[in-house]
Amino acid sequence: MKTIDKEKLTQVVEEALQGTDLFLVDVAIDHQEAVLEVTIDGMQGVTLDDCVMVNNAVLDAFDRDKEDYELTVGSYGISEPFKVRQHYVKNRGGEVEVLTTGGEKLKGVLGEAGDDAFTLTIPTKMKLEGKKRPEMVDVARELKYSEIKYIKNIIQI
Repeated sequence: MKTIDKEKLTQVVEEALQGTDLFLVDVAIDHQEAVLEVTIDGMQGVTLDDCVMVNNAVLDAFDRDKEDYELTVGSYGISEPFKVRQHYVKNRGGEVEVLTTGGEKLKGVLGEAGDDAFTLTIPTKMKLEGKKRPEMVDVARELKYSEIKYIKNIIQI
């Protein structure tokens, strides 16, 4: 399994995902245990057939008889922290929890997701001009991806 490297595996998976709404989240290789793990997600979710398609692409690219590896292809969990920019795009309009690298915990609605930053709309109590009592107002805040320790969906039942 020494000939399978992360870059080559990533390329095989990304080629398999071309033309679909699926995207690669993570590739992990444990050379000692001979295990390959591929995690994918999609704008409309991931089906078993999607995982099988990626699994088959990897099997076609790397001969199991020569390489002797174990392969796992799975979908990314909804409760997991976001790993790639596509997660921000996919979850626009949804409620999220954010922890900044400065330790600030925020809850709000995920807005636009640019190349370097995203928008979070946070309900904030503010004293408005002409009003006696503070009122809840939605305040949009731009956060850089580099300022985020984690961001994940708030799942309400």
